[in-house]
Amino acid sequence: MSRPADREEPMWELTEDSRRASSPSAAHDGRRHSSSASSSSQSTGASGEARGSAGRRSRPSVSSVTAALATVKEQKEQRSLSWKLQEQRPPEPRMTSADTIVSPDSEETVLSSKNVLTNFEKVASRDPDSERRRREQVARYGVRDRSQQDVYQRLKRWADKKSRPAKDMMLGLFSEAYQQPPLPKHEELVRLAKHYYPPRGELKVHVCDFGLGRAEHHEITLGEVEEYWQQKPDWVDVRWIHAPLGIGLAHSSIEDIFLHDGEKGREFVNAGRSGWPYMETEVLNFRSQENFQEMRDVYLLLNELEGFEEQMEEHMWDGDNNSSFRSDVDWRAGHLGIKANYWNMAASDMPWQLSEGIAMGGFGGPTEGLKPVGRDIEKQTLSSHPFFDKVQLVRSPFRTFHRGDGYLLTLSPMAGVNFLDKNLKQHLSEPLDAMFGNDNASAVGHVFKAFSEQGSSTWHRRTTEWFLVYLLSEVGCTPHALRQGYNAPPMESAYSVVIQDLKRRRFEPWVRNETVKLVREYLNCVDELTTIRLILHKKVELFQTLLVDVKKFERDDLKARIQPHNSAGETAQDRIEFALKMVKAQHDCFERLLIDVKGSMNALFQLRSIEQNELAIVSDSQNRAILVFTGVTIVFLPLSFFTSYYGMNLSGIIDTNLSQSHFWKARIGIG
Repeated sequence: MSRPADREEPMWELTEDSRRASSPSAAHDGRRHSSSASSSSQSTGASGEARGSAGRRSRPSVSSVTAALATVKEQKEQRSLSWKLQEQRPPEPRMTSADTIVSPDSEETVLSSKNVLTNFEKVASRDPDSERRRREQVARYGVRDRSQQDVYQRLKRWADKKSRPAKDMMLGLFSEAYQQPPLPKHEELVRLAKHYYPPRGELKVHVCDFGLGRAEHHEITLGEVEEYWQQKPDWVDVRWIHAPLGIGLAHSSIEDIFLHDGEKGREFVNAGRSGWPYMETEVLNFRSQENFQEMRDVYLLLNELEGFEEQMEEHMWDGDNNSSFRSDVDWRAGHLGIKANYWNMAASDMPWQLSEGIAMGGFGGPTEGLKPVGRDIEKQTLSSHPFFDKVQLVRSPFRTFHRGDGYLLTLSPMAGVNFLDKNLKQHLSEPLDAMFGNDNASAVGHVFKAFSEQGSSTWHRRTTEWFLVYLLSEVGCTPHALRQGYNAPPMESAYSVVIQDLKRRRFEPWVRNETVKLVREYLNCVDELTTIRLILHKKVELFQTLLVDVKKFERDDLKARIQPHNSAGETAQDRIEFALKMVKAQHDCFERLLIDVKGSMNALFQLRSIEQNELAIVSDSQNRAILVFTGVTIVFLPLSFFTSYYGMNLSGIIDTNLSQSHFWKARIGIG
């Protein structure tokens, strides 16, 4: 196991030859893993010197554990060379953060662009300019988000007071605290809707080009995406276009136009659905509960606001400059017998809760996307773990479409956190549309960073199919904590802690209504584990069938004498076999957890049944005592009455001559 990521390491500078000699890639078999590359600028070349910030540690991907390690002798030689070089130079500046250093002679903070040997035996290079731009983007989003938060809170207060009881309406005549707050202005509501659910033409799309020794990333809008899949530069082997679209009308139109604008790719007959040789899976990712609640509130409240839907129609096609997109959506809506409006187009942006969405299996058509029916979000048992407090685990479809002319299109509203580390809460606070740039949180962002420096030079085959397999093997294994060296509890470990707490609560003294709450938590936990296990089961099936297709591709290529572009590179079969092994391990772990929690719940029922029997025995003893007391009362109550009655002596009362007949007349009158 590698050293903890937080541990401070001595730093040293190496010449170019020494750097190559000490790099793990010099001792390895030349395979490229996603952990061996790190974030870069918008465009990088093979001849350019790697740039980065000293001290920034790289994070291994799910494939890093399969990399061949250097021999013990080579490792000793590397350490010896490193320390000799360190002794020949002045004292090193001390690290203050991931991107800055402080000189020992001065307190001035300066940026460093040197490569240093880092944790997990990898070399990391960071681009300070790119990270600065990203921090500025996050800051701008924070300003916009705070301005929209005020409008959202006023809308929420208006909706909550709208259903107030009649008593509050009467009190509102005398106190402002009970009065109906005003609805935000129309312009404010429009900006709020576009903030959480942008028009389709303004959605951010990522275009990633990979060529020999070169990679480029462009951020465009969906309104101009068609021109990017019609022509690409000659140096580009594969152009990957990632659009944040969920299942719906826009999703269906984009995929159809893309596939009809180019050559048909090699068919994944086994991994795809019958008659549909393209691959799809479900991805689990983490979202902030606060943001998730806001998205549901804004969607449902504005969608139900009378007259607002018609007002949003004029913004439906804002930013769209495509030649075919709008006409295809209109045709598709008419063909399906549904209306294309702003809200049913925007609904695909919302992730699914674990209990929502389509049943496990193949995804449906554009009419089968998520339609939220309530503002309340699930209370997940996972959030009872301290690390996952205020975190929501959600489901998102991830669909891929490839062509034979070097284009790959992926569609998914997956904008949450895929990699777990100690900075989870910080990652969740970042803007969703900026998550691609955070390769410590986003799996799709990490895939681009993996090849941002050398492009397709390290690929076994510089084809769309190879890159598609690589992408699925990275995305399909998430969420996990492997990249950061398990400095955060994995999801399965967190569920294990939650289950242990549920077990402990079984033996607490019986309290009225507490058992009902405990059983509900057990049932929620069972539902969550069942859903996760089914998703992992489908992933296992996907990788198993994908392995069959990839082996067939390799046999066909060898038969046609098509040699690999990089025989030392990692093959598609290697990627799938590792991903399959990892997903199987996750599936087996969750299956054991599910068996454990079901057995614990059954034990709870048995324990409570025994307690009920004990209470019944105690109750029976009490009933017997009451029966005896009742029998005694039946015998002695009449005797007490007669003795009291005949013991009355009205004539003996001073100054009265009344008789017993007067007593009965008075008694009957009172009765």
